[in-house]
Amino acid sequence: MIVYHLISITFAYIIDLLIGDPPKWPHPVRWIGSIITFFEKRWNQRKFKRWKGVAMLLFILLFIFSIVFLVVLIGYKIHPFIGILVESIIISTSIAQRSLKEASLEVYQPLKSGNLVEARKKLSYIVGRDTDNLDESEIARGTIETVAENTSDGVTAPLFWALIGGAPLAMVYRATNTCDSMVGYVNERYKDFGWASAKWDDVMNWIPSRLTGIIMLLGKRPEHGSYRKAWEIMFRDAKKHPSPNSGWGEAAVAAILGIQLGGRNYYKGVVSNRAKMGEPIYPIQAEHIIKANFILAKTVFLFILLLWIGGMLFDLAFTWL
Repeated sequence: MIVYHLISITFAYIIDLLIGDPPKWPHPVRWIGSIITFFEKRWNQRKFKRWKGVAMLLFILLFIFSIVFLVVLIGYKIHPFIGILVESIIISTSIAQRSLKEASLEVYQPLKSGNLVEARKKLSYIVGRDTDNLDESEIARGTIETVAENTSDGVTAPLFWALIGGAPLAMVYRATNTCDSMVGYVNERYKDFGWASAKWDDVMNWIPSRLTGIIMLLGKRPEHGSYRKAWEIMFRDAKKHPSPNSGWGEAAVAAILGIQLGGRNYYKGVVSNRAKMGEPIYPIQAEHIIKANFILAKTVFLFILLLWIGGMLFDLAFTWL
């Protein structure tokens, strides 16, 4: 069965590269978001918000797992090829390599041509920080951080869970990530209701985020200094990030490119001083967005190769035992 997962993962990767997420096509994440909104409006009030948040998360994850498992099972019952095709399509909706690249290039193109107003506008679509007064370096930094962080969240993490449990677990991961992105905030409104979503998202991302950072460094030679120094930077700086997982991709990209990510951001006019990752050997420029996308593409390819090696070794060991 793990071979079927590996074939489905590979096809899903190809589907995403060729098609991506056309904006007018139906997408499971939008449906999941509608379910979250339904519960949040009704349950995120009065007493027992934390327990209500736990109940919402459990319901959504069990519901998504059951539906996807049933659909995939029916596909395999008809024919293994149909099962693989169904899994491939579903897994492709859980990853977003093409969308991530396109979103970052929509910032890069006006930034490269000197149109900072348009570049700020495009950046505001993919980050939560204020973008109105950012210069070229800060616009590029925000874009690079988005690509670096979402290499794991948007691509490698769902593929990791797809290897373990096929399309059902890939969609459970995507549902978890969607819950976290919608209610997993430490503020007055969501700190209790979104607690379970944020914590479970941390758990599901723990292994994939670290694997992703390691593969980034294995796949791309640092532009300045030695491999050893790059490894030191990643392990030193990854834990500085407020998220236990997001810092691995950002620290790895910063170490590879010889730039410094993190620093001062503004959110609705309120300053937030993020820990700095990497060393400012080179000033951040628009071209670093292209380099970050190259790291993204190579990392995902190597990650899938690693899944094949690991999956086949596990399958052989299981058969031998």
